[in-house]
This record gives sequence, C-alpha cells and structure tokens, in this order.
Amino acid sequence: MHEHNTPRPALPRRRILAAGLGTGVAVAVGATAGAPAASARPADGLVANAVPASAGQAPGAAWFAEPPRSVRPKFRWWWPDGLVDPDEIAREIDQIADAGFGGVEIAAVHHSVTDKSVLDTAHHGWGSRPWRDGVEAALRRAVRRGLTVDLTLGPSWPAAVPGVTPDDEAAVHELAHGRAPVPAGTTYAGPVPAPVHEPSSGVTQRTLLAVQAARVNTANSTRKETGLDLASVQDLTATVTDSALTWTAPDDGEYVLISYWQRGSGQQPESGPHSSPAACVVDHFSPAGTAAVTDYWERNLLTPSIRKLLKAAGGAFFEDSVELETEGLVWTPKLPEAFAKDHGRPLLPYLPALVLDDSNQVFAFEAQETRQIRHDFWDTVSGLFNRHHVTALRDWAHSLDMELRAQPYGLQTDAIATATILDIAEGESLGFKNLDDYRCLAGGRDMAGHTVLSCEAGAYNGSAYSTTWDRFLRTMGGAYAAGVNQTVVHGFSYATVPGAAWPGFAAFSPYSGAPGYGESWGPRQPTWDHLPDIAGYLGRVHRVLQAGVTRADVAVFRQTGYTATGIGASWFTSTGVPLGWSHQFLSGPLLDLPAATVKDGRLAPDGPAYKALFVEGDFFYSSTPTLALTDARKLLALAEQGLPVVLLGAFGQALTPGVPADGETEKLREVLARLLALPNVALVTDKTAVGDALAGLGVTPDVRYATSSTLLNAHRATDAADFYYLVNGKHAETVKPAVAAIDHDVTLRRTGRGSAVPYLLDPWTGEAVRLARYTEDGDAFTVRVTLQPGETMIVALGRPGLFGDRHGDRPHVLTTDADEALFTGKGLAVRTTTAGTFTTRLSRGRPVTTTVREVPEPITPGSWRLEVEDRLPGSSATRTDIVRRTVELDTLLPWSQIPELADSAGVGRYRTTVTLPAGWDASHGARLELGQVSDTVRVTVNGTRTPPVDRLRPVADIGPYLRRGRNVIEVEVATPLINRLRVARPDVFGTTARQDHGLVGPVRLVPYVQKAVD
Repeated sequence: MHEHNTPRPALPRRRILAAGLGTGVAVAVGATAGAPAASARPADGLVANAVPASAGQAPGAAWFAEPPRSVRPKFRWWWPDGLVDPDEIAREIDQIADAGFGGVEIAAVHHSVTDKSVLDTAHHGWGSRPWRDGVEAALRRAVRRGLTVDLTLGPSWPAAVPGVTPDDEAAVHELAHGRAPVPAGTTYAGPVPAPVHEPSSGVTQRTLLAVQAARVNTANSTRKETGLDLASVQDLTATVTDSALTWTAPDDGEYVLISYWQRGSGQQPESGPHSSPAACVVDHFSPAGTAAVTDYWERNLLTPSIRKLLKAAGGAFFEDSVELETEGLVWTPKLPEAFAKDHGRPLLPYLPALVLDDSNQVFAFEAQETRQIRHDFWDTVSGLFNRHHVTALRDWAHSLDMELRAQPYGLQTDAIATATILDIAEGESLGFKNLDDYRCLAGGRDMAGHTVLSCEAGAYNGSAYSTTWDRFLRTMGGAYAAGVNQTVVHGFSYATVPGAAWPGFAAFSPYSGAPGYGESWGPRQPTWDHLPDIAGYLGRVHRVLQAGVTRADVAVFRQTGYTATGIGASWFTSTGVPLGWSHQFLSGPLLDLPAATVKDGRLAPDGPAYKALFVEGDFFYSSTPTLALTDARKLLALAEQGLPVVLLGAFGQALTPGVPADGETEKLREVLARLLALPNVALVTDKTAVGDALAGLGVTPDVRYATSSTLLNAHRATDAADFYYLVNGKHAETVKPAVAAIDHDVTLRRTGRGSAVPYLLDPWTGEAVRLARYTEDGDAFTVRVTLQPGETMIVALGRPGLFGDRHGDRPHVLTTDADEALFTGKGLAVRTTTAGTFTTRLSRGRPVTTTVREVPEPITPGSWRLEVEDRLPGSSATRTDIVRRTVELDTLLPWSQIPELADSAGVGRYRTTVTLPAGWDASHGARLELGQVSDTVRVTVNGTRTPPVDRLRPVADIGPYLRRGRNVIEVEVATPLINRLRVARPDVFGTTARQDHGLVGPVRLVPYVQKAVD
C-alpha cells in the first residue's frame, strides 16, 4: 500500500539550471517528439521538449566547448568547524574557481584531528560567529567568481544541531528491548525486564511502551533469531505496577517476556564534538526533528547578509547518507499511530519481529509473516521520512531560494521514492558497488521530471595522497552511464588546523593512524595546475548529460526501493547491459506521479519513455513474487494502455509484500490473471528467457551491437539532438575479468524527426566535428567505436550544421581501407600511417581512390632531459619547498626506479627533439603516443601547448604544431604526493608501497598523411 507516502512533485523552481555533459560518446539525433514534465529544468540552449523543436535554440560550438559554471564539477570543502580565517576562505574560493570548478559544498569534517580540544568548539564550533563569518566570506567571493555554495544541514553527518539533548522530543530515538525466559507453567514475578543494552551517554529518560509474552517456537528460529508464534503474543502492559509484573506462563511451552522501551539514542554527528553545546542527531521521522534543524538555522545562522548571499550564490542545502546508529530499533514516538493509519491494524502485536539488537534481528515468526510485517513497518517509516523530513526540508529550502540535495539511503526506506521529492538526489562512488544503485535514484529523478543526479566522487579507502585522476575517471565513467550527471569531488580540505603536519589539514587523513579516504585536492597537490583540463572534461560531460531528458529502454519495478545495496536486476544487469540495453528502477509510489502515463506504448513518454516494464520477485525477500494490490492495479492499467510488460517468476501465485487484509491475496491474483491475459504481457519463469520475451513483444534497445561488450551507454534527448554517451567500463562489480579494449560497430537509434548527421564531441578538447564514416538505415546510425578501458566517446545525432560546421549533408564515408576518414576545414579527407592506394566508398557517387606514395616511419625518441620540481616539507604545515633536479635519460623509467627521484613527488618536464624529413608539408601530421604516464599530463610542441590529452588514452594529435626539421617536444607530468610522504611522514604513510609515477612510455611519434577525398 503506497497511498500514504506518495511523493509530491518538486515545486517549480524560479531558477533554470544549465544542462551538463557526460563522459563518453554522445550522439545527437534530430529533433525529438514529446514534452518534459512541468517541473523539468531545461538545459541552456538544448531545451527539453517543452516547446516545438523549431523554437529550440541550436547549441553551436560554444555550447559544448565552454560549459558554464553551473554544470562544472564541485568540491566537497572540509572545514575544521569554525576555526577558519575569512581571508583564507576567500583565497580557497579563488583557487577552486581558477581550477575550473563550479561550486563548493561546505562541510564540517575533521576525522583526522584526534585532539578535538585544538578546535576550540566553545568559540570556533560549527554555527559559531567565526563559522558564520567564514560562510559569509565564502559566499561573497563565490558570488563574485560565479560559483555556487552548498551548505550541509549540520556538522558532519547525520543531520544534527546544537542545543538538542538526547532526551528531547526532537532527538533521534530508538526502541530498546528487554527479555526474560519463562518456562512452561512457571511464574515470573519481578521488575519489567530492563533493556539489554545500557543507554548511550546523555540519555537519562526512558518510557515503557509495552510488555508482551510470546511462546517460543523453534520451528521459526533461524541462526540468529529466536522463533515465536504470532498467535501466542499477549499484551501484559496493563498488568505492570510500579515497574514490576507477575505473570504465569501456560503449560503449552516455553515463553519469553519482552519489554519495549522508548528512549533517545544519544547519537552525535560523526567525529565530534563540533559545537558547544554539542550537537545531537535529530529525529528524521517527526515534524519536531525537522523543526529543530530549520528553527536553529532561522534563529542562529541565517543573518540578513547570509540570506541575501545564499540567494545570489544559488546553491543547495545538503544532507549526507542517513546513517542513524542505534543499539535498538530506529524509532519515533508517533510511529504506532502512523502504522495504524497506514495499514489499518495495530503495530504492537508485531513488535517481536521488528526489534533489533545492534542491527541484528532478535525474534522471528513464520518466515512469510515475518517478511510481511517487516515490509509494512519500513513502509511506514519510509512514509514518515519522506513526509516529515525530506519534503519539509525541501519546502523550507525553497522558501530561501535554495534547493535540497541529499543522499537518500542508509535505512531500509524507499530511496527511489525519496529521489522524486529531492531537487537533487545524490549517490556515492564509495558506497555504491553496482551501477544499479545509481539507476535506482535515476528512476526517481526522471519520473519526477528533475534533471540532476549527483555523485560524491573519489572517496577511496586508504588512498590519501595516492589517488590518481585516471582512477577517478574510470570510476566515474560507469556512473555517468548509469545516470549520474553532476560530480561533487571528495574533496578539498581547508588549509590547516593546530597540530597539522605537512602538507596541511586533511579531513580524513590520518585516519586511525593510517592513510585515510580519498584526497585533499588543492594547490598542495602537484597535479593542481593541470586541474582545468580535468574540470573542463567533466564540465562538458555534465553539459551533455544534463541536456534535455533521459531516454531508457526498460523500467524495472522494484517492490522494495532500497539503494546502496549492490543488488541489480535479473537478466538486465548481467546480460542485457552488455548487449546495449539500458534500464532504470521504479518503486510503487512512482506509479502515482503525473508522468506515469502511456502513449504509443511508452511509459512516461515525455521523460524516460520506457519501452517496457519488467517485474520480478523481490530480491530483498528471497525473490518472492510479490505485488501490492494497489500496484498490481496500476500495472494492469498501464498494460491496458498498451505498455509491454514482462514478469519473471510465479506471479500467478503472487503474494502481497505486506500483511494482507481479508481477501486481499485473492483480489491480487484476480488482477494479475487479467494482466497476464493481455497480449502485450509476457510471463517467464527463467531469467534467460527475458530477452526473448522482450523481442516477442517487439521491444528492442536504442543501442545495439552484435556481441556482448563492456560498452555502457546513456541516452539524452532534446529538441535539437539525441545524445549518446558511450564508455568502456564495468557494468557491475560482479564482472570478474578486467575490462579490455573494445573495437566494434555500434548502432544508435535516432528518436527525432528531420534529417540528421552524427557528430563526435570530444570532452577533452571541446571540439564538435561531424563524423565522416558511418552507415545509416532509417532511424539507425552505425558507427565504429574503439575505446580503451575507461575511455569515453560522445556522439550527437542532429541536424546538419548543428555545431556550426560547414559540411551540411555532404556525402559521408561508408567504408574505406585507409586508417581513418574525417571532415576537415576543406572537406572530406582520409588519413593513413602507411603508403598505398586506398579505396573509399561514399554515401553518394562512385568509389574514390587515394594514393599516398610515402609516409615517414614512426619515431621513438632516443633520449630525454627530465627536469623535476620535487616537493618537500617546508617550515610549516602549509609551506612546500621545491628542489629542482635534472636527469638525462636514455630509457624512460618510473621515478621509483631512478635513484635521484625514487622518493620524489612533483612536476616533471620531459624534453626531447625529433627531426622530420625535408618533404614534410601540410599534408603531414603525427600522433604522439605517450604509453604509460602517471598522473596528469600536458604536451607542448615547439613552445605551443596542445589541447588537453585524454587521460585514459594518452595520445595527442600534434600534427598542426610540427614542422620540417627539428621539433622540440615537452611532456609535463604531475604526480601524487605519496612517494614523498612515505619518507616525510613514515608513521602514517610508510606502509604504502612506492608508486610508479612519471612518463614510462613507450613513447612514439607516429606520422600520418592526410589527403582530401574528391
């Protein structure tokens, strides 16, 4: 039953956020039909289909090449509470802006500080005057630099504010239990059993909710749970006098007395204290808990100047994952009342199957009864969380012209439904082990008509100061394919705190005496000067992936809407995705949204336009085929409107997920019988038959290729183009083999109208050029995709001239035996790295032959001069000394194998000279293959810096910068700091292995000849 917690659509926003791009291959195809949900936020220039295609503004070259701040990546910015200097805050905003990033999220996090007294929370805690001064300084400089500023709702996480005590109504609660055995026929006389765990510090009050007796039934026991008979549960609460009771057990078996105590959990935000008085985590399921947060902000933090600046900066309030830590069951005092309203029955008789002991279930009834009881309980908790916490906070944020961004997981609540309420839902690369975790949140986002799915990105355990950007990009490549289109990088630490060691304060390092999570990016990192290249790449990816609306092939119905579980979908995750299929997850409340309609066989036609709905057993409950009666009726209505539906499992004998009312199971099966009788509905019992069932219903994916591949895709549609993002990456952590290079044809379906041609969008350089070689068959465009592991492509299928090119609908290449065909400023050309005569077949006209008489041989530079700026600790935690070292190399080696550089970290400039033959002319060019290089890299040829190099395929086309005769090539490489920290701070980093950084190669200059095709 979902009526009680159906999410409300987000309020219309006064601001329009720009669209973002995605790493990969994006193909823009023609003009799309349909219109987005009213609350969707269109992208700059590429308007989702709210208006006729003719009214949409064509993007042009700058739309892609120069992504605005609004779509650029952000930093999670860690402060030591309020121990910050406003001048330093302004400097750090400038540093982040100069690096090409678009915003920050201010978060009070200092896990690395073991002696919290140095933070002086009495005067410099979170929310203190110095903290407010720091926030105001950040906002003022951010407004000047065009950055957005997000603020966490409280210090660290979970949401908490100072002044709330553990005993307060607004504080987070738990239901603790006590127990006492009562053998058959014996009498218990004594105090009500006390909780099995003592209360947390600061908790002084407790209230007895109930006392029950239940007969032990070992047939219902599990490895950890004591089995009980549901029918035997007796309420003894009324017999309690002066905290004691007397009760005699029947003779029919052993009994257990169970007491239930309401009390505060006493939880404080992570790694506190952060304030004086200390902050206490609030109740996330009651109006009182949320009011404690908003009232504190209104009374203490939102000064007139901060209110004005927040509005100008245009950011969001942020809440991290909901990590409520209790010894017992998470609780709120009004929960029994809410449960009775939701389900029409009292909660108390079911409590034995719900209580927890340090996250472990204690008792169980019969398995099906237990599953249904727990489903109903968490269904009510989910509704309270969405209604009293998420919706209330979102509406409050809107009243301040702010948005609400949050990670809606951590509890057994419906995160898919929560994503429909949030302005911006967020996942995380650390906690999400399967791309389907992102697809859950993406389903909620897209069905509600929102635009952005954010990701806390780059938190790697134990990798402080050794994280490389290629690792980061490989991680994010798959996440973008699964729906992510905003990156919040983890993270940027404030410069210093008392007692910090070089290279400065880092929020998570040291962590328990060892290297901590993720990174502390900033000028302390040798790679920082190269960050504009990374930020530009990510911004262009976001630009594309925030354009228009998502298109996905299939909606997977999930009865239990958890995420951050690593649990995927039958067939699709393991088989469908490697064949090109795309899918998202829906839960019951999403079927109540305005978008949940069918037109021309598509669900949510103005949004994801799912071609089919897939329903399987509940993975979270032993794959039991379950459906709520209300959901079954909605599925029947959608199928009757023409939506293809595939069910996997014994749905002819389906059960309700919760405790059924009288006759409810029979009614459910009657509805499902009607559903299964429809011609556009298929029932399969073997997951391997899902693909055939879809084909039998006429459903095919938008992206197709002949064999199973590690290629992943995301599809966005606008009135100007369809964009396809392609990346070579893992589709699930269950994939054991390493991802290998791919090279195969990919067919992309065009969903718009009118003539169209494919464009290749390079997110590293910002170039958008018409693809020269492809085949076209109706609405299908087939292109060749060659990608290294983690590498991406963006292809756009749009009208001729969409990105300002002058080639219109000129003939293109169908086949050629040259290495490459391309459009140049002068027209169609072919490239080759070998001499010969090449035949090119065009889409119109006769085959064309091109003769290339000679191509220079590849050149492997014989020697290099390496100049290193080696970084060492200076006279303070924030001072870095630079020692310059020069090495002559006949063979490229990692720095770890060069004696002078074995423990070095910094920036190295490799310089070599190559001589090109006298016949070198304008028809010649060359690619510089760098081979193995770590970490970031830039290339300069004859004093001119080339466009950014793809970090995951480090090959640079340097043809325009070469000349006959002598050419000077410089490769600048920046490394992480770990090799220096291993010896500078061995107590923390000494156990980390020395890393192989630098230019290792092999490096080759591969000449080509380029000739026009007449």
